[in-house]
Amino acid sequence: MASAFALRRHRVGRADDVHDGTCLQVDVAGRSLGIFRVGGQFRAVLNHCPHEGAPICRGTVRGTTLPSVPGTFRWGRENEILVCPWHGWEFALDSGQCLTDRRRLAMFPTEVADDGTLYVLMRGQATPEPAIPSTDAGPAPRRNPESTGITPS
Repeated sequence: MASAFALRRHRVGRADDVHDGTCLQVDVAGRSLGIFRVGGQFRAVLNHCPHEGAPICRGTVRGTTLPSVPGTFRWGRENEILVCPWHGWEFALDSGQCLTDRRRLAMFPTEVADDGTLYVLMRGQATPEPAIPSTDAGPAPRRNPESTGITPS
């Protein structure tokens, strides 16, 4: 039996609209998302920081310090790290994982069509389409007043 909640494609723009280091903010199915390009791949992130609920997509995209020997600092992963605007928590955009905690960002898969259209895939109620669309909806169903507790007049 097929799942009642299938992945549905939602058009969010064009792939050319999203550049490394920037965020395209969109609303999809009642949720605020940020679309990021990381090394040629697209990432869709729920606009909610798992630490304190900040609008994470308003943060900056940058690199971070890498492990290094004492007394030196190495910088790397440029345009791969999303920094929360409230408390500075760092999240890897390739996985959603926080760099200093077990928490992670909620992320959604993306697709790019051959024509460059960018889609986010989200679970939603499957709504099968009729084989032949009906042009006559017919009369509205009548409610039985006895089942609603309403006394007919």
